[in-house]
Amino acid sequence: MEFWEKTLGAPIKIVAPMVDASELPWRILSRRYGAQLCYTPMLHSSIFCKDPKYRKEALASCEEDKPLIVQFCGNDPKVMLEAALLAEDYCCAIDINLGCPQAIAKRGNYGAFLQDKWDLLYQIVSTLSKGVKVPITCKVRVFEDLEKTLQYVKMLESAGCAMLTVHGRTREQKGPLTGIANWDYVKAVRQAVKIPVVSNGNIQCIQDLYRCLLETKVQGVMTAEGNLYNPAIFMGVNPPGWEPALEYLDLVDMYPCPTSYVRGHLFKLFHHVLSIPSNNNLRIELGSANTQDDFKRIVNRLKAMYINYHEGVDKWELTTEEGTHNLILPPWLCQPYVRTPPEEHIKKTTEAESNVESKRQYEDSDGNPISRKRMKKLRRIARRPEKLDSVQTHRSLEKCSLCVNPLGSKCEYKLCKKCCRDKCFTENLNCDGHRILVKARREMAQFYSKKRRDGEVLKCAS
Repeated sequence: MEFWEKTLGAPIKIVAPMVDASELPWRILSRRYGAQLCYTPMLHSSIFCKDPKYRKEALASCEEDKPLIVQFCGNDPKVMLEAALLAEDYCCAIDINLGCPQAIAKRGNYGAFLQDKWDLLYQIVSTLSKGVKVPITCKVRVFEDLEKTLQYVKMLESAGCAMLTVHGRTREQKGPLTGIANWDYVKAVRQAVKIPVVSNGNIQCIQDLYRCLLETKVQGVMTAEGNLYNPAIFMGVNPPGWEPALEYLDLVDMYPCPTSYVRGHLFKLFHHVLSIPSNNNLRIELGSANTQDDFKRIVNRLKAMYINYHEGVDKWELTTEEGTHNLILPPWLCQPYVRTPPEEHIKKTTEAESNVESKRQYEDSDGNPISRKRMKKLRRIARRPEKLDSVQTHRSLEKCSLCVNPLGSKCEYKLCKKCCRDKCFTENLNCDGHRILVKARREMAQFYSKKRRDGEVLKCAS
């Protein structure tokens, strides 16, 4: 609690770590609109240790950007310790990402895909907490089973975790299946541990934040999407999109960042306006914009289009044709994007699959069912049968005789390219199919070597 109160200043309004989104200019903007604590984007510990450029960009900060927590992902205690030691002088704490549910985290074996490896997690947290001078915090997701979730967070606390951020969703709740975060689990975690707990999930407006504090009794509340669609969420206001957009672009002039980050922020600030069909040309323009001048020009055009409505000079009417009928506020105001409920998504997916099954079924000449794409290909071949012999209609499914890789279609030795290269190298062979000319090149080298030696002998004799 001393870390929470004295080092961090007991923050209640917290901006989440967001890949390609919580960079320095956006953090400063968020702080100006009421955020009390910000995180860096998730940083890959291995790359952070090896790449000085990546490290310099990741640690970009300033006096206005305090307090700050740096977040790392990874699965090697030694590498993560090395990364943490390189970052400890630039932040108030180091956070370990144990909540990312995306496919890239699964491939890299980090984030929420470590939550089943408790021995490794205990080693990572304890190694960092003992080896780094700043506190170590963790951001986690919950299990389906509440009791397992409580055992999980107690294990992290015993390993040396100084603060927990609990995202009240499971690893499987992502994308169209995101759904509602379970605050009952967050409340149970708050009661089970003695360290500060931050709740993450379901924060679309300032009222949600206060309701979360009341229901869960946590120390602070974190938001990601709520902040991206309305950076003034912590002030309880909904400014017109061009106000934070222009202020953010001025900050980018001071603290440059990749244009892809800028483009992403503008798309979210103007999400509802750009969803109107008549503004599709501006949406395309923003998608291809690559300079600060382009971004500012587009924002000012949007401002000119809607400022009279905003100031009451002209009257705005919501119509179904304009795609804004489901909004409570006018579309130019910063406001949350509400996802489709998972049940509705599942229903649509089921209906789509049933529609596919009810569509016309195709068969080949033997009566076997085939796809529409395959049917079109067979018809194309039938129209030009003379090309049948010269064009390979499908890839060979044969395997290399030495490994599981696909067989080279023209290889003399029935091998894949790697095995063929090894065989030619050790047995002094050529393979015209793979264009591997080991024998020919060796013979050529021997020929020129002999020619050079003969020339030297003649020169010595003369």
